[in-house]
Amino acid sequence: MEQEPTSQVLAALADAEPAVFWLDDPARPGPRPRLAADTTADLVIVGGGFSGLWTALLARDRHPGWDIVLLEGQRIGWAASGRNGGFCSASLTHGERNGARHFPAELDVLERLGRANLDQIERAVAAHAIACDFTRSGSLSVATEPHQVSWLRDEPGEFLAAGAVREQVNSPTYLAGAWERRDTALVNPAALAWGLARAAERAGVRVYEHTPAAAISRAGRALAVTTPHGTVTARKAALGTNAFRSLVRRVRLHTVPVYDYVLVTEPLSPSQLDSLGWRNRQGVSDLANQFHYYRLTADNRILWGGYDAVYHFGRELRASYDQRPATARKLAAHFFQTFPQLEGLRFTHRWGGAIDTCTRFCAFFGTAYDGDVAYALGYTGLGVGATRFGADVMLDLLAGEPTGLTGLRMVTSTPPPFPPEPLAWAGIQLTRRALARADERGGRRDLWLRALDRLGLGYDS
Repeated sequence: MEQEPTSQVLAALADAEPAVFWLDDPARPGPRPRLAADTTADLVIVGGGFSGLWTALLARDRHPGWDIVLLEGQRIGWAASGRNGGFCSASLTHGERNGARHFPAELDVLERLGRANLDQIERAVAAHAIACDFTRSGSLSVATEPHQVSWLRDEPGEFLAAGAVREQVNSPTYLAGAWERRDTALVNPAALAWGLARAAERAGVRVYEHTPAAAISRAGRALAVTTPHGTVTARKAALGTNAFRSLVRRVRLHTVPVYDYVLVTEPLSPSQLDSLGWRNRQGVSDLANQFHYYRLTADNRILWGGYDAVYHFGRELRASYDQRPATARKLAAHFFQTFPQLEGLRFTHRWGGAIDTCTRFCAFFGTAYDGDVAYALGYTGLGVGATRFGADVMLDLLAGEPTGLTGLRMVTSTPPPFPPEPLAWAGIQLTRRALARADERGGRRDLWLRALDRLGLGYDS
């Protein structure tokens, strides 16, 4: 049962707009036209988030003569790509421990590919002059419970005892930390999406907004992607539909949409910022199963998110789910427990959005229609960086020739699907409760979580 919110929490949330901070920007580009008639292309891309945008840019580099069309059902970057925390991680596997669980034989290769992928993102941001506040500031993992301190010694980066971690970011809740200095960048994610779209258009890609793809089918030897006002006939298709229902029916049970929630504060004053330290501006997260992630924005606000991960029966996606007042109150209370010196600070924005989660908690890939359609799904919250890698994989799959990427077990294997309802709902709720209990019991995992671990389905944040 939710505790009654304190007057401090209610005052802090009183003026918070139910809007996405990153998208609530006067620099947001105006809407692009919708597809208004039938057209043809060499490659049609479905989805105007990071998956689709990186695929468009990389396809243009590989195939300068191709006619490429990108279809977005609403606006560029409006969904997960524009409403996340802006952590751009080198990890392709949702962390080293999850990677070791699923791909032990190729973990070193995946770690190397992930770092190279982050380097390539940094170079692309510079080459296309994308003003998205890309900063390679690293990450700080913090222990807030005694049992988590020993876990930190297995985390990448430099171990920091309580005094040392509080010199980096000053919170009385920190018992220790691990500072990884190069494998995470912070970014304004919406600005990155807008910049990638502009770069793609400059390169000749045709981008259509407000053009939802309803179906894909064969049209002779080509493919037909139908939309409300026109059909795109193309030789190849790449699907970057994230949490939304895939056009490939057989993969629909392999993901579920899980809602995550975020708050953003007003800009900190110089004295408030000084009370925190945080001079190195790392992204921060704690080690609980129900964990928080947080960071400074370019104008010295604190973005604070995580903890609750909410699944709605039937894999439903609704705009009304983007707001959850109970979670906003819970997040605000946790914020002031972490930073009591910021009493009186107010939040300006609150929002949520859907993450496409799969049972191995990192992306999976595949093809359909005799190899002419490729898809990448299941990024589970680490898609800001990994989607560029996923775009490379999709283009390699569409080329139809074996490569160093297409031979990876991460690419050739598919995680088990979630069961249909009502089993999916029951299993997810049971897992959420078990994870919360593990946090309360010093990290000890119960019989249900240990069974999931043995099946390779256990979640370790």
